[in-house]
Amino acid sequence: MDVNGRVAEGFEPVRDAFVRNFETLGERGAAVAVYRDGRKVVDLWGGTRDIDGTRPWERGTAQIVRSATKGVAAAVLLMLAERGELDLDAPVGHYWPEFKAHGKERTLVRHILAHRAGTPVLDRPLTPAEAADPDTASAALAAQAPAWEPGTDHGYHAQTYGWLTNELVRRVTGRSVGEWTAAEIAGPLGLDLWVGLPREQAHRAGRVGPLEVRAQDGALRARPKRAVAEAYADPESLTRRAFAAITPAPDENDSAYRAAVLPASNGIATADGLARFYAALTGELDGTRLFAPETLERARAEASAGPDRVLLVTTRFGLGYMLHGSASPLLGPGSFGHPGRGGALGFADPESGIAFGYVTNGFRASVTADPRAQALVRAVRAVLSA
Repeated sequence: MDVNGRVAEGFEPVRDAFVRNFETLGERGAAVAVYRDGRKVVDLWGGTRDIDGTRPWERGTAQIVRSATKGVAAAVLLMLAERGELDLDAPVGHYWPEFKAHGKERTLVRHILAHRAGTPVLDRPLTPAEAADPDTASAALAAQAPAWEPGTDHGYHAQTYGWLTNELVRRVTGRSVGEWTAAEIAGPLGLDLWVGLPREQAHRAGRVGPLEVRAQDGALRARPKRAVAEAYADPESLTRRAFAAITPAPDENDSAYRAAVLPASNGIATADGLARFYAALTGELDGTRLFAPETLERARAEASAGPDRVLLVTTRFGLGYMLHGSASPLLGPGSFGHPGRGGALGFADPESGIAFGYVTNGFRASVTADPRAQALVRAVRAVLSA
């Protein structure tokens, strides 16, 4: 396996772990980038850009990052709050009056970010075409009764998080999350990161698909707990319904799906774009800092913790970000970020100055802790502790 790129002195264990992912965990194509105190210390890529092809992964190859997109959407809301355009403690209905229906009048903006809004499912799932239409999607959320009293508990809003955050941003700014991100985040920082892939950038993105599990890929064959497996199989469970809020499942390689603005699931980025994004959340990067120190602390302060009604494991969330814990191990207690189901991961650890981005074209049956990403995180941790 030819691995391209470079690592700074001392970060060689990350390269070793990246190579082992191809040798022992079935990786087909991937990239990883790490920044420390605003300086790039890891920039690696290898394999094929398409999971079903032979064309090599190149510098600048981008991939869909699924739920890692949620961290970008969270940044938009937090930046609007920092600028005084959005009050996180205001009812959602203050900005979006139609949302107050069916017992949701006390839902606060912060409840959406912390997965406490009680609306992880839709009584009638949306088709891929409906999901891509923000008016249709927002109307469906407005008409939905909550599964629990908003603010009283938490459960992962796998798909609905995207429509909820996007509609808030549209009501406040007149722009979608994708448009706001392009103008206020990706543009100033020169990030290869999109929520709604422009046609002129479509050639950058590789084809994704399920990762073939080989007999020797032991870590890829780990089975979930029985209760979790049963919940995913039960069409009436919150777990199954949350992930099936778009039915039938969209074709993630379809150009129309990639061009849609779905801030819960269809962001496309390079590993460097994801890592640079988190580097700019925690400090100055090329003269730009996205979060003031107070906003950074707000983002990673624990807002939800304990048994997750949807994922059925113990999860921890700040405002829009998963926090370090058993379900999503990051570098340490102060780390915050977001995985993408079955692969991608972006996070920052302000205490060590680390910002991390990993993208892949091969997805596996995991939600929050992919073994390939975790191997890379462990390698970074080992470097820091050496």
